Amino acid sequence: MHAIEKILAKNSGRSCVTTGEIVTAKVDFAEINDLYLQTVYSFYEMGGEKVWDNERCAFVFDHYAPCPDIKSASNHKEMREFAQKNGLRFHFDINKGVCHQVMPEAGVIYPGMIVVATDSHTTTHGAFGAMGTGCGATDMATILMTGELWFRVPEIIEVRLEGEAPAGVFPKDVILAVLGKIRADGAVYKCIDFTGSYVESLGVAGRMTICNMAVEMGAKTAYMQPNQAVLDYVSARAVRPFEVQYTDPGYEYAESYVFDVSSLEPQLSCPHSVENVHPLPEVISEGKVRLDQGYIGSCTGGREEDIAIAAQILRGKHIAPYTRLLIVPASDQVLRRCLEKGYIQDLMNAGATLQAPGCAACLGVHGGIIAPGEVCITSTNRNFPGRMGSKDASLYLASPATVAASMISGYITDPRDYLG
Repeated sequence: MHAIEKILAKNSGRSCVTTGEIVTAKVDFAEINDLYLQTVYSFYEMGGEKVWDNERCAFVFDHYAPCPDIKSASNHKEMREFAQKNGLRFHFDINKGVCHQVMPEAGVIYPGMIVVATDSHTTTHGAFGAMGTGCGATDMATILMTGELWFRVPEIIEVRLEGEAPAGVFPKDVILAVLGKIRADGAVYKCIDFTGSYVESLGVAGRMTICNMAVEMGAKTAYMQPNQAVLDYVSARAVRPFEVQYTDPGYEYAESYVFDVSSLEPQLSCPHSVENVHPLPEVISEGKVRLDQGYIGSCTGGREEDIAIAAQILRGKHIAPYTRLLIVPASDQVLRRCLEKGYIQDLMNAGATLQAPGCAACLGVHGGIIAPGEVCITSTNRNFPGRMGSKDASLYLASPATVAASMISGYITDPRDYLG
């Protein structure tokens, strides 16, 4: 069996499972973000009284942090009351950050577990050798009542990433290149197992970036076999013992794709679809793309490593006149580390605007939304019309390095021009 199949078998009390089967499995951790107050309503409507385990579920207030309107503030109030009533051990309020960052930091994510959250980008936790997937409010209410959920055992495909990335090519570029080939519907309800020498050498942040965007190909979940960097990270934080699951030798994938990352250039996902991916030099050769805003943040591109490379590029420089650059750390811990190392100060000196840890403009409701006709280059994960504000605006997805380099001139720019 594959590691994901072993996880599903273990949590459903079975010796084995096969592709396409429906199983009812125990959930090791459940997370509800602040878009999903309906979960609380559904919980009570179905007769719920107390959550099944107050140490295995949490609210994360990240999409509306801090609250931009009365409605979101009221939602937070009701969710806080529910958390307090149930005595939840883990509660991440508006001062903590994005769910997919704060949960690993808190030690509730570890290899061999099933984590379900009311957010499609829960595939991020495949970076830790976990099975992470999203669900809606009613399914989440069921989990809160019973600690279980049904799953269809997914078909598993391999994306093998081999080689060493050239200077100026980052994990975001790699996953965009994969997306451009597999497309937005190429892995619907499948598990993507990222393998290969590039994956084995990646640190935690890079792994999270790649697994995060597996859902943009339709994937139900993502997986990476934990390397030493992951094991060290988790061992220092895990709130309970864990067991790594390993794929059996000779396992046959439903499909396999192979990428040589050593031949890649920086990539761009162009308006208005995440699969509309092109090498950066190709886009630049077609003419200058003027920018109004740059954005470095989110569960895809707001970690310490992302902010560090932006600071490296912008140190001693300044963003172009009449543009703005928003920096949104993925968590309070990321913000503290970046402050200690001077990255935030460098970026603010370069004209950047610092925002509170959270999702901010990534979902298009506050914290840097863009106007009709404006163009934004962003390290986030989606660029369909209306994602970051006006449906008549344009979004380019890129690595944090490309975002930072582009804001110096105010036009989309190759980061290698500033990295040597």
